[in-house]
Amino acid sequence: MSVAIKYRIGKSTAFKTLVIVLSLACVVPLLFILVYILQAGITKINWNFLTNLPKPVGESGGGIANALVGTMIIVGTASIIAIPFGILCGIYLSENKNSKLAYWSRLCIDILQGIPSIVIGIVAYFWLVKPLNSFSSLSGSMALAIMMLPIVVRSTEETLLLLPDSLREAAYALGMPFHRVILKVIVPCGISGIMSGVMLSVARITGETAPLLFTAFGNPYLTTDITKPMQSLPLLIFNYATSPYNDWHDLAWGASCILLIWVLLLNIFTKLITRKWKVQL
Repeated sequence: MSVAIKYRIGKSTAFKTLVIVLSLACVVPLLFILVYILQAGITKINWNFLTNLPKPVGESGGGIANALVGTMIIVGTASIIAIPFGILCGIYLSENKNSKLAYWSRLCIDILQGIPSIVIGIVAYFWLVKPLNSFSSLSGSMALAIMMLPIVVRSTEETLLLLPDSLREAAYALGMPFHRVILKVIVPCGISGIMSGVMLSVARITGETAPLLFTAFGNPYLTTDITKPMQSLPLLIFNYATSPYNDWHDLAWGASCILLIWVLLLNIFTKLITRKWKVQL
């Protein structure tokens, strides 16, 4: 074997080793975090933990039922607000690639995606909370919906742009009007990619705390009224983890474990949908 070939093989081996080391450097901290949270939180989870309300200071036990219900309501309301609008916007951008309105819309979406969540929370506070003179679940959902929009819009646009033009041409050749082509052909063909973006956006907002500090505010009681303050898992974790009480620390660890499992399942589901979508294309 010549010296040149040995040198090339050595460079290739060194590069592969570097890639493996850097990959482990990214994965190992994540694994440590996952293991630590699971070890600290899994032992705190039981049926009473999931179905009871928090106990007053000094009383042992209690649960996070109000935070679980509040999180589902807040995230669900945000999804109802953001997903239809985001998908429609993504469809418009994919069908009008070169218009000036599409250009400025993309620019605004990219800027919106880079805005820190705490800034969105402050804006929602001055736009919704102050005029209504009350914290509310609805204002929190609006803040989270703003954070969801860029992900839904961009994923929808990119998915539909990957579809071949022959699908549109075949539908138009059969005499279908524009709205039926979009609703009956284009969107169904890209539904898996669109859904992956939707799931990713839901996972993105599930753990957000900063916007809810300025809007939903939190509530020690169980409520389903979206016009009133409402508790959520991120808010509960923030408040209890910074408290001086050990019982509240236990609740925070258990809630962190629940939130972590929720986000992991959403991300795994997103990956499965994305894989199915790639196979279809």
